[in-house]
Amino acid sequence: MKGEKMKYEPKPIDTTGIELPESLKSLMEKLAEHNHDVWAKRRMSEGWTYGPKRDDNKKENPDLVPYSELPESEKEYDRNTAEEVLKAIIALGYKIEKR
Repeated sequence: MKGEKMKYEPKPIDTTGIELPESLKSLMEKLAEHNHDVWAKRRMSEGWTYGPKRDDNKKENPDLVPYSELPESEKEYDRNTAEEVLKAIIALGYKIEKR
């Protein structure tokens, strides 16, 4: 098997029938911001800094800014990730409620 690639078939949890209740929308946004902050902290710990365009050699990225300053397209990426996690939790039979 050395040198052969394993055949990978992604099998995400089926969330097609799940619609997030309005009560979870603010949680989704908070998780999106959290995802961005975790990503940014990791990048910074690896020596990345802000730069006007992505440059892997210089380790510069224009998205190393607070979540509120991200372009809407980048916020949407983080929101989609957070939304899918919340939908997966619900699809698995868990209930999300604020204490």
